[in-house]
Amino acid sequence: MSLTPVLEETLIKRSQQKKRTSPLNYKERVFVLTKSKLTYYELRAEKRLKKGSVDLQRIKCVEIVKNCTSIIPCQNKYPFQVVHDSTTLYIFAPSNESRSLWVQNIKEEIKHNAQIAAKFHPQFWQEGEWLCCGQADKLAPGCEGYNLFGDVSRKPLPPVPGDDSSGSAARRPPPPPPQQPQDEVGPGQEVVIALYDFKGLEPHDLTLKTGEEYVIMEKSGVNWYKARNTHGDEGYIPSNYVTEKESDTLEQFVWFCKNVNRNKAEEQLRKEGKEGGFMVRVSSNTGTYTVSLYTKSTGEGVATVRHYQIKETHGSPAQFYLAEKYVFDSISELIEYHKHNAAGLVSRLRHAVGDQTRGAPPTAGFSYDKWEINPSELTFMKELGCGQFGVVRLGKWRAQHKVAIKTVREGAMSEDDFLEEAKIMMNLSHSNLVQLYGVCTQQKPIYLVTEFMELGCLLNYLRQRRGALGALELLGICHDVSLGMQHLEQNGFIHRDLAARNCLVNSSLVVKVSDFGMTRYVLDDQYWSSSGAKFPVKWSPPEVFNFCKYSSKSDVWSFGVLMWEVFTEGKMPYEQNQNHEVVMMVTQGHRLYRPKKASAHVYSIMQTCWMERVDERASFTEISQMITDELEDDGEEL
Repeated sequence: MSLTPVLEETLIKRSQQKKRTSPLNYKERVFVLTKSKLTYYELRAEKRLKKGSVDLQRIKCVEIVKNCTSIIPCQNKYPFQVVHDSTTLYIFAPSNESRSLWVQNIKEEIKHNAQIAAKFHPQFWQEGEWLCCGQADKLAPGCEGYNLFGDVSRKPLPPVPGDDSSGSAARRPPPPPPQQPQDEVGPGQEVVIALYDFKGLEPHDLTLKTGEEYVIMEKSGVNWYKARNTHGDEGYIPSNYVTEKESDTLEQFVWFCKNVNRNKAEEQLRKEGKEGGFMVRVSSNTGTYTVSLYTKSTGEGVATVRHYQIKETHGSPAQFYLAEKYVFDSISELIEYHKHNAAGLVSRLRHAVGDQTRGAPPTAGFSYDKWEINPSELTFMKELGCGQFGVVRLGKWRAQHKVAIKTVREGAMSEDDFLEEAKIMMNLSHSNLVQLYGVCTQQKPIYLVTEFMELGCLLNYLRQRRGALGALELLGICHDVSLGMQHLEQNGFIHRDLAARNCLVNSSLVVKVSDFGMTRYVLDDQYWSSSGAKFPVKWSPPEVFNFCKYSSKSDVWSFGVLMWEVFTEGKMPYEQNQNHEVVMMVTQGHRLYRPKKASAHVYSIMQTCWMERVDERASFTEISQMITDELEDDGEEL
């Protein structure tokens, strides 16, 4: 009986998630009312896709939205609202008769509900406030008395501004909104939300503003999309600055810290030190999320961080909860509710703490298809050091973007071969890889322009802080490197010289892999000779120093040695032995000892990297997961 439709009609639904609204927030949905649920579907060719559902017994109020003097940017001009839990669902009907029918039928079905609102908001929640009373709290109590049995929807609608007061004018429908074809989303087109500001640097770029929506016109590659803003302007944007606009997209929220593990979460929340400080992060159990919450109110007088796993119901669509009594359609609704109600947590979620390492990421090049940089746009500053190919300096591009500029001295590199590969290297864009921005090849010497890493080389970083870093911090460093190497592995790119000296640290303490693939272009016989002082024998597996056979699995061996460097805080591997002795020792099965700060589990990860048979070594995907599991221990509380 409960599955028999009471009403069914194609209506328009407004997104519940956004403070700001635009035409892109309005979606056509097939609404079906039964005796137990209000469900809405996306209508696709030959089938319906369920997008959401509300149990009627959870509805507190249903009523028209009154005094809609502002233009509604969709063709249906008769809105009504369904208030359930802590959410207001706005639905737009094509006529006053249709709206009245829906409101009265839902009222009839909910009249015996235990929780019926005493007051409601008669106007929209829009642009971050209630238009009826100006309150900026979405959960603020209503400002007008609600009558469950009254039929407000049959009262005369307010006159449309600009109409005369005659009866015929009052009966005329409101004028259509101004045509804005540039805001319409075509079939198959994708809408994204900007996570960061981006200032277009070239005429073909499009400037991004955080939180605003853009339509993707063309995916020009992995790293750059052609997009259009709500004003109709088009241009190229970096793909890692936007996220898909979906109801469950969390990247847009400041409290979502995708790449923060348990240890870093506790560190950041304690540093902030605010009661009710919280963040949401990806937990070690794939596909689940954890709320990390800081409180001083434990009764023991000691500040602590609690971790609560967000659980999902088994229904379709799934709902989310921390405590079983309080279930929500989305994680953002759950967080919004617990900002105002502890509901079993040690504290309300009072203060969102963002990922302190989450600055705007580097882009793959300064602009779309720009890899050749004009040297006149570079400003050279202090010397940072000397690498394999020449001097490295701090500099600026166009006097505003800090960069590292590597000067390639003549005769140090096979330049023609390198330049063939430079475009591929530029397209390798990841938060744990040092970004190559471009090259200057129109003069000698040539320059490589890369991301600037403020704290320099990882090896020096470890040695300078010897004794100050805990085991979890050291493991976090290894995790950063493993994620960068996983990206290289997935793209079929081999580093060939992975070591702590070839990783860099930025001011947010993020570690990134540098100089990947560069050894192929070294013109130095001593470097390539395994008996030479420069050859990285102590980081190399047997197949490399015996046969020069490189692969991602030879990088895995080197990563094991890098882990050893990290947990010894910068010691030289096989420090008492010469290269030829190391070759003999490794061939005979000898391996580096377990560092004092490395647990048995951590040392076992190193050992999986040092298997003699190549096919028995772990992949970087497996290594990253092992380290993640070691860093995390979620599954608390409530």
